[in-house]
Amino acid sequence: MSYLIAISGKGGVGKTTIAALLIHRLIARKCVPVLAVDADPNMCLDTALGVKVKTTVGGVREEVKQIAGKGIPAGLSKQEWLEAKIEESLVEADNFDLVAMGRPEGPGCYCYANNVLKAVLTKLSSRYPYVVLDNEAGLENLSRRIIQKIDLLVMVTDSSSAGLKTVNRLYELAHEMKIDYDKVVLVVNRIKQERLPEQAILLSNAIKADLLIGLADDEQLTNLAEHGKSYFLLPEDNCTISKMDLFLNDVGIKRNDTL
Repeated sequence: MSYLIAISGKGGVGKTTIAALLIHRLIARKCVPVLAVDADPNMCLDTALGVKVKTTVGGVREEVKQIAGKGIPAGLSKQEWLEAKIEESLVEADNFDLVAMGRPEGPGCYCYANNVLKAVLTKLSSRYPYVVLDNEAGLENLSRRIIQKIDLLVMVTDSSSAGLKTVNRLYELAHEMKIDYDKVVLVVNRIKQERLPEQAILLSNAIKADLLIGLADDEQLTNLAEHGKSYFLLPEDNCTISKMDLFLNDVGIKRNDTL
């Protein structure tokens, strides 16, 4: 059974950074292999992980739609062929694989692609002990039930009043949508001071967060991001790395010493 971590929050607060760092630290403690899912149409998780996505679910959708009219390979249904093509789009790396939602190249909604992603994730996730889902802004992917059960819901914000209010709204929406999760963590990213803002502490209490963590501005991390380099280049003594290790310890994800 896979352990699913879903990252959510408003745009521009560092969701992808948190997703990449969690994948980094899961691998460091041998919780492998990890399935990384970039469900944000404005995908950039591949860069943070030091790989390159060439084919997305959205792109496969368009390809299959165009080819289906000419006939698909004998012995395969359209769904089976589509699923096979999406599996081919997986980016394989050391200790993790990445699948990206992307966006359709032509007109049309995401409904079909979302349904396919849901079906493929159900199959794929059984092969991985850990799945990290980097969502688009908001709870759209979760509300579409792309995944059914979340073990750890990570809500990311910056320290601004607007960001914190957005998290509160997302938390309320999650309950309205009856999104099923075991634990919720509030991450306040890019704080400018050593202490967390009082408003963040109050919000953590209001949403009954299992863990509240603050991440300060990190020059090493910012430098890697600005140059489009992998976060795996961060040194082990980096302050953010240490914080993420404490994060995983506190939510009960231990090092796998059986490998």
